[in-house]
Amino acid sequence: MRAVDVLIKKRDGIKLSDEEIAFFVRGVVGRAIPDYQASAWLMAAYLNGLDFDELAALTRAMMDSGRRYDLSSIPGVKVDKHSTGGVGDKVSLILAPLAAAAGARVPMVSGRSLGHTGGTLDKLESIPGPAGASRGYNPYLAEGDFVRQVGALGCAIIGQSDDFVPADKILYALRDVTGTVESIPLIAASILSKKFAAGVDAVVMDVKTGSGAFMSSLARARELSQTLQRLADHLGRRVVCVLTDMSQPLGRWIGNAVEVRESIEVLKGTGDVPLTRLCLELGAWMLRLAGVEADHGRAVQRLGDLLINGAALRKFADLVAAQGGDPEIIRDPSRLRVADKTAHFRSPATGFIESYDTRAIGVASMLLGAGRQAVSDGIDPAVGILVRHKVCDAVTAGEPLFSLYYNDEARREAALSALESSVRIAARPPAPAAMIHEVIGA
Repeated sequence: MRAVDVLIKKRDGIKLSDEEIAFFVRGVVGRAIPDYQASAWLMAAYLNGLDFDELAALTRAMMDSGRRYDLSSIPGVKVDKHSTGGVGDKVSLILAPLAAAAGARVPMVSGRSLGHTGGTLDKLESIPGPAGASRGYNPYLAEGDFVRQVGALGCAIIGQSDDFVPADKILYALRDVTGTVESIPLIAASILSKKFAAGVDAVVMDVKTGSGAFMSSLARARELSQTLQRLADHLGRRVVCVLTDMSQPLGRWIGNAVEVRESIEVLKGTGDVPLTRLCLELGAWMLRLAGVEADHGRAVQRLGDLLINGAALRKFADLVAAQGGDPEIIRDPSRLRVADKTAHFRSPATGFIESYDTRAIGVASMLLGAGRQAVSDGIDPAVGILVRHKVCDAVTAGEPLFSLYYNDEARREAALSALESSVRIAARPPAPAAMIHEVIGA
């Protein structure tokens, strides 16, 4: 079998066999198939699509391309939550300890920021270690340590090691630079190959839609959700997709250390109300899939009680300490360093915020240094943006809409420029948008 023959078949819209797809994935991982041929295949798959058999074969081949975690020693259903990406999305930092405090087992493998969306690992790595420690939160645990922590503590949040689903790491990087990111089959294979290789039995998918999401239309979000659900069923796992709004940033803060601070506020029961409500809804689905609660209302109430009585916050402190971070950040948030310099983007008019271009706000955060344009870029964990108003709020011309906390003057100017087209002011407030549009797979 030759790589070029597999490319030609997909170019011509001819269905590939399981063996041909497995051959392609092995070649990509082993570097027998160079990046230029892999890129050509990705574009052919983007343009001609993958039918369900091809998608299932690709997902299985990617799952088997490297290390797979064995969590069979941990009793019960192992459940995770995954977001398709958004701006200000710190939900994983809240949900892992919150669901674990309720009795769920949450083995979470998370990613880094890229483009306009933030990354859970970057946020966690902004957590310093205890006084005198050379490093802080460690997202790279050995498999045995990962399994033991999930069994003992109920949760762990780690990153993707080099030998964990290496096919996805290679193909994801190529998709990002070849204009093939938006392919629904390729997105589905990428997400579920990682989740199921991590040993989870069920996943709550937070499928974002709106101006800050990769799936900007509700129709596309539905299509992705239906694909994920069917693929999970085929692979013998459960997926519930919650279609949520990303037409404005989630919470008040965008960045890394600043989002950890905001997550702590939610875990204390004093955080942003819409963000808290979303966490309770997604967490309730996690408890239902894990078999911890059968009734949705009772699950929401149980999680809310854990925020009020401090159990979720204590679980977060245990998680941070277990992975090398300083749990004192809860008592003393100043341990999470935030840049000293500030600048403001001011309202261009008096009226009501009709809409945000949330992607533009995410790009501004990235340009400020909170994210990365390329996988190899570094980030500044101390910078961030405070979103002072939500859609429907009344504003006055000249008042600050966004406050930028920055370290570099050139980055500040680039971020302010990106914000120029990020907001629309109207004479009347718009109708409020629902946070949750629908649930697929319930």
